[in-house]
Amino acid sequence: MHLEHRVLVSGGAGFIGSHLCERLIQLGYQVLCVDNFFTGTRTNVEHLLDHKRFELLRHDITQPLSVEVDAIYNLACPASPIHYQRDPIQTTKTSILGAINLLGLANRLKAKILQASTSEVYGDPTVHPQPETYWGNVNPIGPRSCYDEGKRCAETLFFDYRRQHGLEIKVARIFNTYGPRTHPHDGRVVSSFIVEALLDRDITIFGDGRQTRSFCYVDDLIDGLLKFMGTPSDVTGPVNLGNPEEFTILELAELIVGLTGSKSKVVHCPLPQDDPQQRCPDIGEADRLFGWQPSLSLRKGLELTIPYFERLLQSETGRQVRSFYK
Repeated sequence: MHLEHRVLVSGGAGFIGSHLCERLIQLGYQVLCVDNFFTGTRTNVEHLLDHKRFELLRHDITQPLSVEVDAIYNLACPASPIHYQRDPIQTTKTSILGAINLLGLANRLKAKILQASTSEVYGDPTVHPQPETYWGNVNPIGPRSCYDEGKRCAETLFFDYRRQHGLEIKVARIFNTYGPRTHPHDGRVVSSFIVEALLDRDITIFGDGRQTRSFCYVDDLIDGLLKFMGTPSDVTGPVNLGNPEEFTILELAELIVGLTGSKSKVVHCPLPQDDPQQRCPDIGEADRLFGWQPSLSLRKGLELTIPYFERLLQSETGRQVRSFYK
């Protein structure tokens, strides 16, 4: 790896993007972080701003971008229902026009490009766990469709650029990921439960809480993205990246309450439309193709994540919240 190797990370000021930028800098790459700050924040990359190999560019990838880079990671898109449903048309544009613009850039530069796709392409799955060969069960006209179908169309574009132009592509289907720098109010289940527990508020569970999810700590995911990007050009994916250990939502809530020593009570609300009942990756391909498996248990990952939210809430409220350290 040469130090002049320059990498573009779109959505680089977001949760996963900021961790990826940080790791790339540690590995010696030059990093161009591109973000329009719709959900990403400058705070997420503030510790990198003075680094000589880091550059931050405010830009919306629905507009063309002219830069010189050797590789591209496309992580730009709101990823939580609260955020992507706030402006669903813009969400669809980000997935589709953003893919077109970055694929065009990659094609001109002959740069390899990775698409951060999502487990949402499987919809409410009828196959469990979900292998990459499963085509999904997706509602094309529901409130989640802007994200689900936008990501599905982006995958189509990536593979059409591969077939038509011979572009080197990687498509990673990312399952639930959590860790420090997750937005505290984005409605994602781990961050929501931690915030509610630290504030001793009722923990809201949609439905009966028996729906299942798998939770991958962000450092494990970054390992997977980097290993995938380093595979030979004929390895395109799609490849699932996530933790195959499955938990019910109720089990997650109980674990977080126990770790924080919270006084929170669990309350139940109606299940949102098109909310999947099961979501768990088959990661056999990632293991076979580049030897990746997550290493961190949910308990250990939460122990690394909860203190971040404790500090964040204390900063936001100006008062002491329930201390994870006690």
